[in-house]
Amino acid sequence: MRRLSRLTRDLFTEVRLRIFGAACAHSQTNEDEILRSLFARLGVTNRVCVEICAGDGIECNTARLVTHDGWRGLLVDGNERLVDRGRRFHGRMGSAATIVRAWVTRDSVNALLTTHGFTGVVDLLSLDLDGVDYWIWNAITVIEPRVVVLEYQDILGPERSWTVPYSDSFSARDYPMTNGAPNFGGASLTAFTKLARRKGYRLVAINTLGYNAFFVRNGVGDAEVPEIDVRSCFGHPHNIRGMAERFPTVAHLPWQEV
Repeated sequence: MRRLSRLTRDLFTEVRLRIFGAACAHSQTNEDEILRSLFARLGVTNRVCVEICAGDGIECNTARLVTHDGWRGLLVDGNERLVDRGRRFHGRMGSAATIVRAWVTRDSVNALLTTHGFTGVVDLLSLDLDGVDYWIWNAITVIEPRVVVLEYQDILGPERSWTVPYSDSFSARDYPMTNGAPNFGGASLTAFTKLARRKGYRLVAINTLGYNAFFVRNGVGDAEVPEIDVRSCFGHPHNIRGMAERFPTVAHLPWQEV
């Protein structure tokens, strides 16, 4: 029954994508709409995207782009079952997506991108490792994304500039979680925003629930897409509840200030 359920979901998603197109591609919340709006304002160059920790590639930030909008993408995940499922799905969809199984580290990420032919300017980079995301973005040098979307640890609030310490084998599942959501993983929005500024990006948007952030390279659509303030990004009840209830479960753990 479990296999039938997964196949049914894959086929249902495939049919919806083929019939209704972009409106039914599945990001977690409203990421598809934000990306559509951003690229309508910024334009595109080569329609190339990279997503690290894309899961099965069916519900992720690049799914709509590679299945409907004619983009070419590299979708990477470390889970063999999810990667196999994604390959089957995108094969049926005829997506221009390279689906790769790899455990990404800061020492391997640039070689991984280069090996699969993704270098230079790309329109989009998406990161969702639930772990050492800060360190991976910091390490990436072989691509120059115009837009970056990544998940941040909203329970840290707007004041802390913290990340988990780096480890090749880091797993948020080794630490306290709340209803499947990692509490010790990722980095704060302030930490990412500081890193973004060093790399030449500005914070321009967050998703509805306030845990995915969107950055645009400086010099690209500065007037059309202005910077927003980190402090304006924590008003959703999801954030307020997380800061009050989830953060205390990991406050004592070895966060690293950056």
